[in-house]
Amino acid sequence: MSAIKVIEIIGVSTKSWEDAAASAVTEASKTVRNITGVDVISQTAKVKDGSITEFHAACKLAFRVG
Repeated sequence: MSAIKVIEIIGVSTKSWEDAAASAVTEASKTVRNITGVDVISQTAKVKDGSITEFHAACKLAFRVG
């Protein structure tokens, strides 16, 4: 029998929200095993001088435990 645990993480990118979400999964997978899904729950950005400088993707990652 197994269970699923969910954690929240924010990915950051200077390219896009998609890249920010991918960054979250890539970084989490360095220490979290068995990631089975990602849910992007919000997208935000930092703006400087009228341009977006950083994309942030708040994600919930699901992974199998046990």
